[in-house]
Amino acid sequence: MENMNTKQTKIGVVGAGSWGTALAKLLADKGFSVDLWVFEKEVRERIETARENKLFLPGITLPDRITPYNDIETVVAGKDIVLVVVPSHCMREVAGNMKPYISKDSIVVSASKGIENKTHLTMLGVLGEQLDFIPRNRMAALSGPSFAKEVAEKIPTVVAVASSNPETGKYIQQVFSCPTFRVYVNDDPVGVEIGGAVKNVIAIAAGICDGMKLGLNPRAALITRGLTEMKRLGAKLGADPLTLAGLAGVGDLLLTCTGELSRNYTVGKKIGQGQKIEEITAEMRMVAEGVKTTRSVFNLARKLGIDLPICNEVYYVLFEGLDAGKTIERLMERDLKHELEGVIF
Repeated sequence: MENMNTKQTKIGVVGAGSWGTALAKLLADKGFSVDLWVFEKEVRERIETARENKLFLPGITLPDRITPYNDIETVVAGKDIVLVVVPSHCMREVAGNMKPYISKDSIVVSASKGIENKTHLTMLGVLGEQLDFIPRNRMAALSGPSFAKEVAEKIPTVVAVASSNPETGKYIQQVFSCPTFRVYVNDDPVGVEIGGAVKNVIAIAAGICDGMKLGLNPRAALITRGLTEMKRLGAKLGADPLTLAGLAGVGDLLLTCTGELSRNYTVGKKIGQGQKIEEITAEMRMVAEGVKTTRSVFNLARKLGIDLPICNEVYYVLFEGLDAGKTIERLMERDLKHELEGVIF
């Protein structure tokens, strides 16, 4: 990690959605040369000719230091840092495509949020399986309350980076931090990733509340009890509860459950207004991670034998056609005998 304090750090960003593009711009604005892997040919061509990712981050001029490629080998080979920012359901395939070219000495950072449907692995778990020759202490998760558009517009943002190796975390902190993007380090990747995944499910629920115009009381209760469910799942998987009380937990939860820029909140709001999930997803080009993560969280909770009532109700609405109004009744009428305020288990 001798490049920590230089501009010579070689960086590849895998994924040119809104978040990947925003982070590539952040790094390029700091003076790093960034190779960006783009899935769509038309997006690459637009970035090259107009310096704009019109499809995923419109209206933002991208620095010349970002070089887009459709070739993943060029982007990951010989890099000091490989930042992976792809939809969770694409992570396994993309990591497999990276495998022949990425160095065992690279630092791999996941800025993707989700839990894989079949394996119930977090994104670092998937990367760890696919890139098994890279030590896990050279991997990290970057997460926190951060809308891509605001980061790209240099609006002050604070996030967390987590790695089992403090030196890896500090390295990433040094590379990403700038006057408008502050990075805190912790040693709890599990907590950071669980927070980033579950908050998207709760955001769908919050959107449903607002779409139904239920008022502010239920939304506040939902966010608070949603945090309880996040802590409950995190505790079962070994997360530090303090992590979920921080930026990657409650911080990201608050932003995603209340911000109109949240795709997951928007999905929920449209459901609350009466639209069907099939119609909503068909209209969206960008992925709302919470939809697929809802299935993962529902099945993982059943496997672990833990009760996540809000996440469960979101699952029933999305995948079993339950009327959104019925979920409110079911949540409000749940048996109270095991519910003690302040007890999360």
